[in-house]
Amino acid sequence: MALRALKATAMFPFRRRPKPSLSSLSIPSHFICPISLDLMQDPVTLPSGITYDRRTIELWLSSGHRTCPVTLLSVELDDQLLIPNHSIRRMIQDWCVANRSHGVERIPTPKTPITSLQVSDTLAEISAACRSSDRLLCAELIALLKKSAEESERNLRCILSNGATPVLAAAFLRFKTENFLSAFAGISNLDDKETILQLTSDESLKSIILILSKGSLSGKLNAILVLKELLVAVHETEQAIRVARTEQLVEKVVMLIKNPISLESTKASLVAAYYLSFTQATKLAETGLVPILLEILVDAEKSLSEKALAALDGVLEEEKGRESAAEHALAMPVLVKKVFRVSDLATELAVSGMWKVCRKWGEGEEGRWEKCAVEALKVGAFQKLLLLLQMGCSDRAKDRASELLRILNGLEGKEECVETLDFRGVKRAL
Repeated sequence: MALRALKATAMFPFRRRPKPSLSSLSIPSHFICPISLDLMQDPVTLPSGITYDRRTIELWLSSGHRTCPVTLLSVELDDQLLIPNHSIRRMIQDWCVANRSHGVERIPTPKTPITSLQVSDTLAEISAACRSSDRLLCAELIALLKKSAEESERNLRCILSNGATPVLAAAFLRFKTENFLSAFAGISNLDDKETILQLTSDESLKSIILILSKGSLSGKLNAILVLKELLVAVHETEQAIRVARTEQLVEKVVMLIKNPISLESTKASLVAAYYLSFTQATKLAETGLVPILLEILVDAEKSLSEKALAALDGVLEEEKGRESAAEHALAMPVLVKKVFRVSDLATELAVSGMWKVCRKWGEGEEGRWEKCAVEALKVGAFQKLLLLLQMGCSDRAKDRASELLRILNGLEGKEECVETLDFRGVKRAL
């Protein structure tokens, strides 16, 4: 055996032994977080005396728990709840350095979390800078606040709980630039009626649309994120119609869907289009949204498919949307394809879309509507609808699937049903 080892060494003189891995080390038990069972990066101690990694215990508390996971003692949420355990942190850092040869990297020294007093002082300074029109100082202060929010979830909660949203909204309304909108999008949440009222003013909406039109890529992303939240916030209120009718709003949302800048912006734009469809379905169809959505649906992933189907279902409420779908070769193949292929929600939306288009023929109108029904039958809609009823679905989907079956049954002899569930011939338009 020894001779073989010598020969192997002679043949491969530069072969090195593999380095030991972290998994082969025995990590001291008091360095391990009781929740994640991983080496702690930022150890903090609860009043119960148990030490946890800050990220995991904050996640535990933010999930609604009000007890120490180990002792089950009740805890009260406040700024002094989590006390940094500097002794354990230094011991972990020393241990990491001593085991560097095992691939262990030294944990960085964590930054001190922001306090409510610091947040309040910074927000007061931002408000003062807005009143004095000191744009530069205001931008610097907001940048510091945004940096703190990005450091930890705890910092973000602290900033929000101390009233950052109306202050940041006021800063955007005062200076109306994408930098201030970016800060608002990254930190705030729209849970204040007065803030929503301010941001849905004509002046504010014009600024957001201008950024959507001429802003940088990041500016456009933040603008559509804010716009989406505004549309959700005003849904089913008196403001919804006024906001939806804002000049160029529909066109800019459709533009972002047609010319995507990122997956996040596309998803936000689709949600915005869905809420706009409650009052602007005809305008969305006239802007060319239906063919764009059908192109997206050809190979979209789950979340994108659901949002695109929801927007399409909204546009199909109006005659112009249904006409646009009836004229598109992908409409029925794509809708049938999405049944059972994505999720229960997507299935119900796809059935709803088919029903809205095909029912026109079922009501006696022929021509393009009959063509859509024939196409749906051809690509396997009948079989899928039968299966849907057998498997169970919501009452709404059940009613629409039943009516679709009645409509398709009336086409017997007009077109042979064929299996095209793989849609090998369905291609994106170039």
